[in-house]
Amino acid sequence: MILDTTEIQKILPHRHPFLLVDRIIELEEGKRVVGIKNVTSNEFWVPGHFPGKPLMPGVLILEALAQTGAVLVLLSTGDPQSKLLLFAGVDGGKFRRPVVPGDQLRLECEMVQQRPSACRMQGRAFVDGKLVAEGLVLCTVIDRAKAE
Repeated sequence: MILDTTEIQKILPHRHPFLLVDRIIELEEGKRVVGIKNVTSNEFWVPGHFPGKPLMPGVLILEALAQTGAVLVLLSTGDPQSKLLLFAGVDGGKFRRPVVPGDQLRLECEMVQQRPSACRMQGRAFVDGKLVAEGLVLCTVIDRAKAE
């Protein structure tokens, strides 16, 4: 393990229940990152999506990918506390299989293009080695002070 939840929270502003990456297990600075999300029956969405047959909403899988990628981008700034990454969109988003409590998401993001104010990352989410979701994640980088 490279980063645990406590270390991730030093980089990302997200907190429970919206921190959707539990640990970073691989990091190739400026190039790629791999995170893990353990999907549990205690997730905030379980009671309503769907009662009796909980399925992780696809938008939350994409958000988990964006958060994983944000760790990569923010660490590359040299001062992760000074910047925020805003999820700006997704191109070619596809959901291949359902994700349910008990699954472990492997979240892989590879940098496609990075500029000081924006980036694009290819994101892929896997469960047990099978692709469950993918898309080109688009993010905007802003100064954290301007957001407050």
